[in-house]
Amino acid sequence: MSNGPLLPNTSTGSKKNISVILGAIFIMATSAIGPGFLTQTAVFTEKFMANFAFAILASIIIDIGAQVNIWRIIAVSRKRGQDVANMVLPGLGSLIAILIVIGGLAFNIGNVAGAGLGLNVIFGVSPTTGAIISAIFAIIVFSLKEAGKAMDIIAQILGGIMILMVGYVMFISNPPVGDALVKSIFPDDYSILFLPMITLIGGTVGGYITFAGGHRLLDAGITGEKNLPYINRASIYGILVTGLMRILLFLAVLGVVYAGNKLDPSNPPASVFQIALGDYGYKFFGIVLWSAAITSVIGAAYTSVSFLRSFHALFDKYTNFIIMGFIIFSTLVFVLVGKPVTILVIVGSLNGLILPLTLGSILVASRNKKIVGETYRHPTWMIIFGVIAVLITSYIGWVSLQGIAELWK
Repeated sequence: MSNGPLLPNTSTGSKKNISVILGAIFIMATSAIGPGFLTQTAVFTEKFMANFAFAILASIIIDIGAQVNIWRIIAVSRKRGQDVANMVLPGLGSLIAILIVIGGLAFNIGNVAGAGLGLNVIFGVSPTTGAIISAIFAIIVFSLKEAGKAMDIIAQILGGIMILMVGYVMFISNPPVGDALVKSIFPDDYSILFLPMITLIGGTVGGYITFAGGHRLLDAGITGEKNLPYINRASIYGILVTGLMRILLFLAVLGVVYAGNKLDPSNPPASVFQIALGDYGYKFFGIVLWSAAITSVIGAAYTSVSFLRSFHALFDKYTNFIIMGFIIFSTLVFVLVGKPVTILVIVGSLNGLILPLTLGSILVASRNKKIVGETYRHPTWMIIFGVIAVLITSYIGWVSLQGIAELWK
């Protein structure tokens, strides 16, 4: 079993690194596409109908601005996000690492639960049994000698399956595509779409998610200015894959509700599949839910633990063992306690602070030659994009903190 970096350093042009780059794209994308992603998209679509297309398009543009900044600075500095933050302000990176690890543990409880429900739908096993089986699957991935390669392949295969299955449901539901295209630029009311837009941004590049692919490339040695063209494209494609999945699911839901159907409030995304495809649709949903959940389990565990590797050499040496422990802990909490709602609210609220802190430190680092080197020049347009994303996500952070305040009212 390998406990060091998931892949050795090689030249970017090799087939192995092409696979790594694709893996980084899909690890980031599938980390964003979790159980909450499915429910969130269905609920917002039913509420805002075709107008939701504007929130999706706007969030994709801002997500790209945030992610390109982060991945580039990680690459040219050859440092993980927390290390960059510590160089900008001593102690900031450690705070970010703690927030991300706590958040990753809490969210992985939900991801494990979603995986269990997915197997419940597909095979009829109990959600608890399904969660345990899914956890064992994820643990096996990180016990392999080439865990990184396995992770890359699984993310690509399951990501592809989700896109194809949701695309099929979209085709069957016959959505008003023309209306959605018009509303993506000219919605009925821009103001009501601000909240869903910032919610989508937080769900796509918030917390640990945007670092999933960036840290994967760093572990594989795909760094430095010479690799920036590959890193630029990978960071953009990661957002576009997530965006494609969001758009396909949005259109599938839109077709169903446009025809006058009401979604089941207890499980909105499942009802979309059932209405469109009948009983087979529910099984389809189970496959999509499990694929979304298990890839999020893997992505959350891998990325969260990558933030611990700077604390001590032992974290770096025994990375895969710690990742497995991370998954086991999340599963045990779900099996023994269930989903601790209060803890999830608190952690979810604190999670909203992570992106403005990390992206803000990345932007400062982009002008610090001690971090990025003497020859690197960070494009001004990227800084502008980054500042816009910081302002928006700072607002998300402020709003999310109200979730904690509500607990004490």
